[in-house]
Amino acid sequence: MTFSVHLQFADSRWRRVRALPARLETAALLALRQGKAPGNAALTILLADNARLKTLNHDYRGIDKPTNVLSFPAAMNAENYLGDVALAFETTRDEAKNQDKRLADHATHLVVHGVLHLLGFDHVTARQAKSMEPLESRILGEVGIADPYAAEAAR
Repeated sequence: MTFSVHLQFADSRWRRVRALPARLETAALLALRQGKAPGNAALTILLADNARLKTLNHDYRGIDKPTNVLSFPAAMNAENYLGDVALAFETTRDEAKNQDKRLADHATHLVVHGVLHLLGFDHVTARQAKSMEPLESRILGEVGIADPYAAEAAR
C-alpha cells in the first residue's frame, strides 16, 4: 500500500516549528494505515492561519470564527484522494500554550484527528468517540506523544 501526504504551507510561521513537516507526514501516514485507508490513498494538509480557517469555517460550516482544524472529505474518486485537512496557526499555538503542550505535538494530534475524520471516524456520540479517541491515542503514542485524552480526564 502506498499513501501520499502533501503539505501546503499557506502561513510561513508553520515552517519555523522544528521538525514539523516530517512529524505531520509520519503521523498522517500512521493514521491512514491504522484507520484502514484504501490503497494508494492521498490527502493534503493545509497549514494556514486563523483568517483562512475562519473563512473556511464560515463558508462550509456557517460558523463565523476560526477553529483549530477542519477536515474536508473528498467525494469518492478513482484516485483515492481522501480530501484535505486544514490547521490554523494562531488557534493551534494558543491551545498548545493553554494546555501546556508543545506546538508540534498539538499540531500532530490535530492532523491525526483530521485524517481520521477523512476516513469516516467521528466523535459526536459517545459510541463514536469510544472508537476514534483510542485510535488517536495509539497513533500519537507511536510518534512519542502522550495520550491527550488521558490528560483531559485528569483535569
